[in-house]
Parts: sequence; structure tokens; C-alpha cells
Amino acid sequence: MKTLLSGCTLGLLTALLIPAAHAADSSPFGAGRWIDLSHDFSTNTLYWPTAKGFVLETEFQGQTPKGYFYEANRYSASEHGGTHIDAPVHFAEGHAPVDKLTLEQLTGTAVVIDLRAQAAKDKDYQISVADLKAWEAKNGEIPKNAIVLLHTGYAKFWPDAKKYLGTDLKG
Repeated sequence: MKTLLSGCTLGLLTALLIPAAHAADSSPFGAGRWIDLSHDFSTNTLYWPTAKGFVLETEFQGQTPKGYFYEANRYSASEHGGTHIDAPVHFAEGHAPVDKLTLEQLTGTAVVIDLRAQAAKDKDYQISVADLKAWEAKNGEIPKNAIVLLHTGYAKFWPDAKKYLGTDLKG
């Protein structure tokens, strides 16, 4: 079966295990906490400026001829919107699409680099090697294969496209 979303997937529950300092449980998922980073999909969902947004169509809602209530909907959306994952193939021809990524590639130890102060001063702030070195000087070396999260604070602007993306223009 051919995958329909080779570059991205929508509706990904973006949750990461953040290590706890004093965890007694030795299981890989007992040593931290799960954090949901996802936003819902609705008519307010932000999409890449050239993408078509979320569409929800009611196929049926009401009483059926046999007297019971039934509701069915159809939705569509561009793959570059809301909470999603870009697979390696999105920017690198011949690399893995989303359906070929393993669970191990999508879960694991995470570190959070707090860039809220920098992003507040400069909406176009670009992370640098110095930011990573500063984090490591304070917290220790970033573990091999760790998931690195960059906390810009911009989630507070969701779903205001102008503030979140820097533009509300389409096209």
C-alpha cells in the first residue's frame, strides 16, 4: 500500500518523556513524565502559508430511517499544519517517509533548551552552537540520540498566525 503522507503525518500525538531527577522506577517510561505538545485540528489550526487549511464536512447527522441517531464526518487538511512531524524524505530525496520511522526514533530521552528570552528579543532568532554549549555547561552533555526541544515560548501565540508565524498572508 502506498503511503499518502510521505513527508509528514497529521494528528501526531507529540509527547516526550522528560527524565525526572529522582525516579525510583527503572522502566524506561517510569523514569520521567509524558508531556503532550500537540495542538488540536480545527478551523483555527495554523498551516504553512501556501497550504489549504482544515475542512470538516458533515456527511450525515440526525435520525436514521430506523430511528437511531447517527453522525459521520469527513475531514481534509494539508500535511503542513498543526502538530505534525516532518520525515527525513521531506527535505532529503530517497530518505525515510513517516511510515518507515520506528517508534524508537520517535521516543526517548529529551532535553529542553530554553530560548524564550532570545526569541522574545528577536522574533527571527536562530539557535547557535553557543546556545547548545551554554546549555551543556549548565546541565551536562546532551545524551547521544537525545531529542532536543527548543522552547521559544511561541506556543502562547497559537493560533494567531501573525504572531506565531510572523505573517497572516497566504500564498
